Amino acid sequence: MAEAALERLREAIIMGELTPGTPLRLEDLARSLGMSISPIREAVRHLEALGLAEHVPHHGAKVMGIDVEELRHLFSIRLALETMAVKRAAELFTAEDEEQARAHLAAFDEARRRTDVRGAVRAHTGFHFALYEAARSPWLLRLIRPAWDSCERYRPVLLTGELQDRHEELDVELVDASSAHDPARAGAALHAHLELASDIYAVELKGRSIFAF
Repeated sequence: MAEAALERLREAIIMGELTPGTPLRLEDLARSLGMSISPIREAVRHLEALGLAEHVPHHGAKVMGIDVEELRHLFSIRLALETMAVKRAAELFTAEDEEQARAHLAAFDEARRRTDVRGAVRAHTGFHFALYEAARSPWLLRLIRPAWDSCERYRPVLLTGELQDRHEELDVELVDASSAHDPARAGAALHAHLELASDIYAVELKGRSIFAF
């Protein structure tokens, strides 16, 4: 029950249904999810560990907000960890890995055609983690996930924007580079993929790269 509650609350935060600063009142969440308070309490603790919620003394938990400078740090962490993962994956990539990754890309494209943002977010996550799992490093996955989830709250904006064509091109380049066993090419594609955030947050970043400190 706690795992189910965690996934539903995590997705609600990512989809913007629970916005930054929203109080996570256990009784209200238990009522809306049709669960007892115990699994909700455990799920909220996991959200705090993932960096999606924060505990406020004497007030309980609330959805974490992210400012631009914190977002820069998160993207730099992602660049380091995910580059390591895709380069390692490119060295180890199998035909089965490629089949799984391309299946997620096809599901992603289909969800976008249906304007199913929730389905697109799930398929996009599945695609990237298919690549990261191909690195055969459970520790990398554990380290990547919290930073991914914190940034993923902005994914629905990207999926509905004009940048999506370029985004999809880079996704295809990522799997093509991995299939060609070309770590440098995969790393470059990932950097360009994350750098698209500079265009999304152009006003907040004042024209600077997401990786410029």
